[in-house]
Amino acid sequence: MVRGARPARATRRLVIGSESRIERSGIDLVIERAQGWFEREQYPEGYWWAELESNATMDAEYLLLTHFLGARNEEHWRGVAQDIRSYQRDDGSWAMYHGAPGDLSTSIECYFALKLAGDPADGPHLARARAFIRERGGIARARTFTRIWLALFGQWSWDELPVMPPELMLLPASAPFSIYRFSSWARGTIVPLLLLMNDRPVRPVPAAARLDELRVPEAAPRPPRDAIDRLFRAIDTALRGYRRLPFHPFRQRARKAAEQWILAHQEADGSWGGIQPPWVYSLMALSALGHPLDHPALGKGLEGMHDRWMLRHADGRVRVQACLSPVWDTGLSLLALLESGVDPSASMVERAARWLLREEIRVPGDWCVQVQGVEPSGWAFEFENDLYPDIDDTAVVLLALLKAGAVDAQLRERALGWVLAMQSRNGGWAAFDKDNTSRLPALIPFADFGEMIDPPSADVTGHVIEMLGAFGVGRDHPAIQRGLRYLYAQQEKEGSWFGRWGVNHLYGTGAVLPGFAAAGEAMDGLAVRRAVRWLSERQNADGGWGETCASYVEIEARGRGESTPSQTAWTLLGLIAAGRADSKAASRGVHFLVDRQRSDGAWDEESFTGCGFPGYGIGEEHGARIVEGRELSAGFMIRYHLYRNCFPLLALGRYRAALRGTARAIPSEGGS
Repeated sequence: MVRGARPARATRRLVIGSESRIERSGIDLVIERAQGWFEREQYPEGYWWAELESNATMDAEYLLLTHFLGARNEEHWRGVAQDIRSYQRDDGSWAMYHGAPGDLSTSIECYFALKLAGDPADGPHLARARAFIRERGGIARARTFTRIWLALFGQWSWDELPVMPPELMLLPASAPFSIYRFSSWARGTIVPLLLLMNDRPVRPVPAAARLDELRVPEAAPRPPRDAIDRLFRAIDTALRGYRRLPFHPFRQRARKAAEQWILAHQEADGSWGGIQPPWVYSLMALSALGHPLDHPALGKGLEGMHDRWMLRHADGRVRVQACLSPVWDTGLSLLALLESGVDPSASMVERAARWLLREEIRVPGDWCVQVQGVEPSGWAFEFENDLYPDIDDTAVVLLALLKAGAVDAQLRERALGWVLAMQSRNGGWAAFDKDNTSRLPALIPFADFGEMIDPPSADVTGHVIEMLGAFGVGRDHPAIQRGLRYLYAQQEKEGSWFGRWGVNHLYGTGAVLPGFAAAGEAMDGLAVRRAVRWLSERQNADGGWGETCASYVEIEARGRGESTPSQTAWTLLGLIAAGRADSKAASRGVHFLVDRQRSDGAWDEESFTGCGFPGYGIGEEHGARIVEGRELSAGFMIRYHLYRNCFPLLALGRYRAALRGTARAIPSEGGS
């Protein structure tokens, strides 16, 4: 969704009195302008939807995919190649997120895609990229998934990649390496990969697009890291021996099971799982099986990718998104509008609520493998992803619909029943599955592309408890008790909480504290005071808060970074929930947001503050197996273009409400 040029930023200052109370006419103006922006940005159908920006591998892999399929569209290719070039850094590399160091694997994929698009190898931009890649060891040092892409085009040997037999499809759901032990997104990626890695297709590329110049003779794949790594490499050696056997009694049955699984899991918009990785691999797997481009699944898949998933910019660039976020965007926007004072009877509220009600998922999905006997409900992140409703979206949507007065008794019983049934044994809630916590999947040789499992997280659990509290589920309810115990156990020593789906400890802490407040926890307790102190100590000189994506690998970067509107808002939400709306830290944070609001009611933000994969393989920091650098090559960071607007409005709305008499003045630590 590309809008016109942004107006210049407006500068205004709110007045803080002796009691740290904001001048109401000033904050009313700020909120009113933000509400007006949302009213203008709402789609006629009732939803909000903004860009979900990730990195240039989405563009590069689109070019590789369509070359593999023989479905090259010259107009699309020109625009996508232009977008790839726009992401290149001065040192010739491509990075995983704004401000990150260059990443080897990302740079290799972009370099290869541009060569396929016809860029000359001796062009200055490719010469700089080539130097960067060679200095870091070339393609031998790339992540496994990048080398899989290269093998599909004969630029890396399949024999030098791990073996994954398709017979995994035949394992029961309870088996250690069943596909249902993997996270939903990894599962959807692995199934087509089982076919590709077994059949080993190779599509030719022009001689000018070959990557011989990226082979560094002295470089080699990284040696085993530890005893577990050596064990799995030994297993890989055994699987290679099995592959060479002349007879595989279950091979064809397994291949057919994988094909049928892929066909059964395609969504109405042509995607798989509502995200890019399973989509592209499923299309290639079906093609490798011999299905033509006019096969219904292939045709629908390509058509869907060319529909909403490609953003066309005015300058000719075409950007391929990794995912679409309309349900998430709409839930957050509706919640922000209602909590900032928009009447539930307002037209934009009613239209948004009606759209969200239509988006409820009423069919079984993969979650039923672990949770049976529960009536289907929930909301997904995307326009179409019926097999994978997620708990975080469901919590936010239900909270927004409740405040809009749009939840009847049947919906309440059905949706809350589903959420409660999805609680994991440790008391927390994950994103898509229950008890998806086995660490074995993260140990397989190619588990270097993100998170292989979906364990509970503090941020999702905080959102769920906040929603349940709003629905009147009391603190003495067993699910609330278990959830609170989980959250207290997850608090870091310094007082923060890890942010699984947002960057990072500011997000986690800003999600947990409202959950505590909604559950009726004592907000003068030690855990809350430690959290408030941690937040206060990380406030920047400009009054805002920020945290770099590097905090996922550097402890000293937690809560540190250039101030951003979204992260400042998350912190304010935490402080307000903790009863510190009257604090100096909160008033300075509000000033930061007010001073940076544009005249059209929106905010600017270049930083990536969303997280898809931290890159540990297991979804959480403790005992992380995959060793990352600041470039987060195994991670996946996101810039949600709506975050910079919905979260500040939500925070300012709650701040204004707190100053009208609902905030409690509670002694705290750390000068808050």
